[in-house]
Amino acid sequence: MEDVTTMILAGGRGKRLAPLTLHRAKPAIRFGGIYRIIDFTLSNCLNSGLRRVFVLTQFASSSLERHLRLGWCRLFRAELGEFIEARPPQHYSGREWYRGTADSIYRNIDMIDKEDNSYLLILSGDHVYKMDYRKMLEYHMNREADLTIACVDMPLDIAKNLGVVTVDTNLHVLSFEEKPENPAPLPSEPDRAICNMGLYILKRDFLKEILSYEVINPEEHFDFGTDIIPRLLQAKANISAYIFEDENRKKEPYWRDIGTIDAYYKANMDLIDVDPVFNLYDYSWPIRSFNSELPPAKTVFNNEREGRVGRAVDSLLSPGVIISGGRVEKSVVSPEVRVGSFSDVYGCILFDRVRVGRGSILRNAIVDVGVQIPPNSRIGVDLEEDKKRFAISDEGIVVVHAGADVNED
Repeated sequence: MEDVTTMILAGGRGKRLAPLTLHRAKPAIRFGGIYRIIDFTLSNCLNSGLRRVFVLTQFASSSLERHLRLGWCRLFRAELGEFIEARPPQHYSGREWYRGTADSIYRNIDMIDKEDNSYLLILSGDHVYKMDYRKMLEYHMNREADLTIACVDMPLDIAKNLGVVTVDTNLHVLSFEEKPENPAPLPSEPDRAICNMGLYILKRDFLKEILSYEVINPEEHFDFGTDIIPRLLQAKANISAYIFEDENRKKEPYWRDIGTIDAYYKANMDLIDVDPVFNLYDYSWPIRSFNSELPPAKTVFNNEREGRVGRAVDSLLSPGVIISGGRVEKSVVSPEVRVGSFSDVYGCILFDRVRVGRGSILRNAIVDVGVQIPPNSRIGVDLEEDKKRFAISDEGIVVVHAGADVNED
């Protein structure tokens, strides 16, 4: 792994996760109460022995860069040549923004050369999964592939939003289609397809060769999925598919692309099951993050007669949370949240420092950082009324973003 340069793509605008991405990069969004989305990819890096990591940032990156600085830099030993470095767009070509995933790599080719490693590992910073990248590198080297793509099989309705791969019996890639309307199904499972995880391994010299095409063929976009992989297939390159091997130690492999509000909400709700498919409590594959030093979560008041009972069931509670005479059920509660007396919170994701006023009812809602819910509010109860003030997902999840008008008329 010392001969690998790792680059994490963390600069996408995340339009489908708006309004949560209005003021922060998608990889910096809270997940599971105490984590950020990027923590899962970074934890995979550390657990795989990768300690020289570039994070390519772009849109609304200040909170992400702060998280890296406070929570992750301390885990890397500079005196041993280890680092984690945020890299905003480099403007050598006169353009300010990356035009796509391949363009972000191309415009950091100077850093790849300075590292002088044989292999490049390209990762996405906005997926939730556990994976040992060492196994994929060994697979890539043994097959002497030009490019290796990490793949996972997914239901067809999800595959429509991903890159879909077809392979032969030896897992050589035969075709690739980005976000197809009709994904090519698996022969053995007609309701599922093999999907690109946005994770690639290739040799540095081969990378420079294929990206040099960009210089003479400038385009509005320049992505691995829409541009590079189809060109390589046309050129008969040796492209292998690596089938995702989960370190989650569950029967069902777990990989989630949480690029929409509904996907993000469901992935959080996965965590509160009695026996969740994604296991946060497996200390053999730790998930690291950064959080301020805060006191333990607590529940207060137990007056059944008045109905003033501080109670949380089937929920994740983060440090600094106080459930003060209210009820929280099937919810994910981030640090320093306060839930007031006689309130009822069900199926919600509450971000840091949210305040839920006395007597309020919240149903199936995501409440952004620092939002103050006035007393006796009703959110998620009447979606027609909520649409006048908040964003509503396709499946009826209410998103109360910072700056929204939380006061009812």
